Amino acid sequence: MNLNTDSKLEKIMKSGQLAVTSEVGPPRGADLEEIEHKAGIIKDHVDAVNITDNQTSVTRLCSLAACIKLKLLGLEPVLQMVTRDRNRIALQSDILGAAAFGINNMLCLSGDHQSFGDNPKGQNVHDLDSMQLLQTVRLMRDEGKFLGGDEMKKPPRMFVGAAANPFADPFEIRVPRLAKKIAAGAEFIQTQCIYNLEKFEKWMAEARDRGLPEKTFIMAGLTPMKSVGMAKYMKNRVPGMDVPDEVIKRLQGVAKDKQADEGIKICIESILRLKECKGISGFHIMAIEWEEKVPGIVEAAGLYPRPTV
Repeated sequence: MNLNTDSKLEKIMKSGQLAVTSEVGPPRGADLEEIEHKAGIIKDHVDAVNITDNQTSVTRLCSLAACIKLKLLGLEPVLQMVTRDRNRIALQSDILGAAAFGINNMLCLSGDHQSFGDNPKGQNVHDLDSMQLLQTVRLMRDEGKFLGGDEMKKPPRMFVGAAANPFADPFEIRVPRLAKKIAAGAEFIQTQCIYNLEKFEKWMAEARDRGLPEKTFIMAGLTPMKSVGMAKYMKNRVPGMDVPDEVIKRLQGVAKDKQADEGIKICIESILRLKECKGISGFHIMAIEWEEKVPGIVEAAGLYPRPTV
């Protein structure tokens, strides 16, 4: 097995096994016990835990501190880093900070626009975009150099990933954009929440036609629906989200107190179907503030116990 990093996530996917990751949002305060509690719920059912970086542009405990806490607890963190809030000096500095604590996975993102969050007058930075951030991490890791050209003494050893949205318009550029992220250095991909399975399978077929699953590990993103209200909100209010009418009708067809159970059932069925989709290397289960449902989903989808590597 030819490994580029010390990442457990990389080892599992390179061994040919389906990986499972999940996600935890840091608290809106300085209490790390919340991170410890949430991660404790899912730790035995996932291979790594993403820590979001001020998701939806709402100020929270920083992703780096939360990842360090997970690492100290013996868990495998995935550091999410957005380009919205930092220039290239701060980005490189935080990458080194994460590497110093043995954080071996990083997801490079642009970040939601600040108008969505609690500081709408905040200034976007975007000194680099997400693809340039990918290139930066790979330059630091593979060549041991800073963007300014200077060499570093101890390069970071990070497994580097990016996000992909198969559903944003126009659909025709979705696979070419994926190819660009892979060319920029993305070794794994975590996708947007999948509800339109047929459209996702079409995206995967086009990716296979270009040989992209042989160049990166693609993890299918799933988020269980809590209610028909959540489904309608995601369909109508969240850009780039594709929630078919059939999903909404299915949730409407059960009693209100059964909608969450039906949403979980839909999520499990989606994983079982996508396990048969050629080119999928794992699943990223995003159940923010609903972490207690992740173990049951993983078990029902036949993804438990998790492999040891």
